[in-house]
Amino acid sequence: MFFRQNSVKLSLFLIIGILLGYYADTDPRIPLLGTSISLALLALIFTKKGKLLWFGTLAAITTMGIGFLAITMAQPNNQNDHYSHVHGAGPNQYLLQVQEVLKSNAYAHNYIGSIIEVNQKKTNGKILLSLKIDSVGTKLKPDDRISYYGNYSAISPPLNPHQFNYKNYLNNLGIYHRIPLETPFFQIRNELVTTSYGWAFGIREKITNALKNAAMGEKELGIVQALLLGQRTEVSAETINDYVNAGAIHILAVSGLHIGILLIILQFVLAPLKQIRHGQIIQLTLILLILWGYAFLAGFSASIVRAVAMFSFLAFAMSLNRPTNTFNILALSLFFILLIEPMFLFQVGFQMSYTAVFAILWIYPMLQKLWSPSNTYIKRIWQLMSVSIAAQLGVLPIALFYFHQFPGLFFLSNLAIVPFLGVILSMGIVVIALAMINFLPPALSFFYNEMITLLNNVVGWIGNQESFVFRGIPFDLAQVLLGYALLGCVLFLFSQRSAKRLLSSMVLLIFFQSYLLYANYNSQTKEEIIVLHQSRNTALFHRTGNTLAISTTDQNSIQHIQEDYMTAERIKRVHLDTLHNSYLLKDQLLYVLDSLGTYPPKSNRETLVLMTQSPKINLERFIDSVKPKFIIADGSNYRGAVQRWKQTCLQKKIPFHYTGEKGAFYFTLDD
Repeated sequence: MFFRQNSVKLSLFLIIGILLGYYADTDPRIPLLGTSISLALLALIFTKKGKLLWFGTLAAITTMGIGFLAITMAQPNNQNDHYSHVHGAGPNQYLLQVQEVLKSNAYAHNYIGSIIEVNQKKTNGKILLSLKIDSVGTKLKPDDRISYYGNYSAISPPLNPHQFNYKNYLNNLGIYHRIPLETPFFQIRNELVTTSYGWAFGIREKITNALKNAAMGEKELGIVQALLLGQRTEVSAETINDYVNAGAIHILAVSGLHIGILLIILQFVLAPLKQIRHGQIIQLTLILLILWGYAFLAGFSASIVRAVAMFSFLAFAMSLNRPTNTFNILALSLFFILLIEPMFLFQVGFQMSYTAVFAILWIYPMLQKLWSPSNTYIKRIWQLMSVSIAAQLGVLPIALFYFHQFPGLFFLSNLAIVPFLGVILSMGIVVIALAMINFLPPALSFFYNEMITLLNNVVGWIGNQESFVFRGIPFDLAQVLLGYALLGCVLFLFSQRSAKRLLSSMVLLIFFQSYLLYANYNSQTKEEIIVLHQSRNTALFHRTGNTLAISTTDQNSIQHIQEDYMTAERIKRVHLDTLHNSYLLKDQLLYVLDSLGTYPPKSNRETLVLMTQSPKINLERFIDSVKPKFIIADGSNYRGAVQRWKQTCLQKKIPFHYTGEKGAFYFTLDD
């Protein structure tokens, strides 16, 4: 079994060490000292005979220490030359350089940049750059250098419950702050600086322009960029949604499937080299150079780095003509990638890539043993379905945790797309090569464009079968862990039936069901009122058990917030309510002070005040008269008025909460 292989064990211990270091967040000298001691003891025990048990135990501890040290060193607060240790309290002079172009939104063009200098001191560290649309006449590109005078700001966490946490997402990429590039505080410098990022971007731009000149459609061009160049910035949100609903989003991310096909193509094309002296070494060298060159061209995303690393090990093993264990190759690639980039472990794409490949290697052979059709065509279809089923089972707990939906027709989209993906990729390489030398026949360009159109239409049709897309599935971290444990036990039972394995599976199934009952019961006993943050809108959630009452002035603007909250909190029923002037919260009163500025009636209860729609009142007199315990201001108020109220509350020593700064206000009635 794969768990007995040393590479698998080492990878698991490395992951444990990375997790411990990530959440401990300690001084790097502590894991450095511990790892050094364990390495010394390991070397000492290695020279002694008959100490295999101690050697294995110490090797596990050492590997965990290495993982702990790797993730600790990756944290910015442990890097002496990180920009956060250099900047001053007031405005600073920054020298920035663009590294990567991100997807733009309605307000700004977004980029990942690096901070080269702060006040003429050399620094490092990545940062999010937001260029306000129309601030300059053109977009920025990698290697552009910028002078900026001002300061960075923290990336805001989500302001409403259960929204996508963009702050955590960027933190896992090593990005902790944001700089808004607004006139006149920045200037694009006329400096010619060339890095690998800029060089790769330039090649991709030339390829894109060549395809545009070849009359490639805009929608089709975006798909080609995603399929072959690993760039999804030009793919529309509607198209991405179709691929997600169809269970084919992995097609638009250059990953193991694409690299595997590319490796097969390269082996076929370079096969004649084996006939010459040292031809096998030359073939392997060329394959590795092309694979890593392709990863560089596609931007070194986590999915492509993982795929290229794994298939590099596979190509090396195949060149030696030795029997290879795919679990061993997968574990080795995982080990070395996380050793170099430990933060990859916390990226969703990286997690799903490895779990999908691992599941295919484990579950696919079982499904083939379960049924092996004699008919060749049926056998091929069953093989494709087996790969899809295995991959979906592998990523199912993670996908439910992050996305809370399941594409019921995933097998249909994979049957319709995967068999032809090799043709699409091969022809795409030929089309790009011919377009780059201005020798692309119009007929070939038209045919390839129509092929991509057909791909989009098929995916769009499957994705639009709404009755087969199961949304709003609540799934938390405990369910992920229990789900994988249960899946593992069932697969072990399937591979070798025994009473012990059956008992383990039944116990885990009972644990899973018990936790589900507990989570549902816990949701039924919870009661809270939430003041949401909404620009130019007031919205309150009053949750009683698994029923949600919504009071708002604009229902459409909170649709996504409502859906996310209902899914995460296991809400079964929802109804709309009018926005009342006051809410009785046990022994307290929540009073809504709107634009009319009407004072609340005299009450013996402690009063909390929610200020909405910028009421024109003298807040000092209001506080003296009402004596509120707490004042809340939501997003429907003018920012200038909010700042004045904040200062007044500070002077009057009244707690003040503005949802635009601190996020939604929670009042839990169990408190």
